[in-house]
Amino acid sequence: MTAPPRTLAQRTQDTRRRLDEDVDAWVATADRAGTPYLVPLSFLWDGETLLISTSAGNPTARNLQAGGRVRLTIGPTRDVVLIEGSAVVADGITDEVADAFAAKTGFDPRKGRNYPYFRIRPELIQAWREVNEMAGRDLMVDGEWLT
Repeated sequence: MTAPPRTLAQRTQDTRRRLDEDVDAWVATADRAGTPYLVPLSFLWDGETLLISTSAGNPTARNLQAGGRVRLTIGPTRDVVLIEGSAVVADGITDEVADAFAAKTGFDPRKGRNYPYFRIRPELIQAWREVNEMAGRDLMVDGEWLT
């Protein structure tokens, strides 16, 4: 039996908890020709942006540097958080932030060769579990939380 739909406030609270506690996301980008590229990457949420890191030589890094558009999802298909936003190379990451990223994700990009960090600023965040939560799934629009 399908649970009743959550309120906007409850979905927002659940989503913020997922951003704080989840470690991995599916990250989708596309090249200028529109060829999609989807990879799992770990992230760190700072309350406003997501921080990811990947090898500079792979398509995700090239796509983010070229266009900056990104879509990612957190969670299983029946409890998904979908985020659309823009990404920039995050130069000047402090040791404190890099340490926090490594502690949360179990991966320290500083130990690899040419692993830039990217900061993703959400513009749209949606969350839903079942079809009864499709209506009202927007939690953030144009970078502003609706609650």
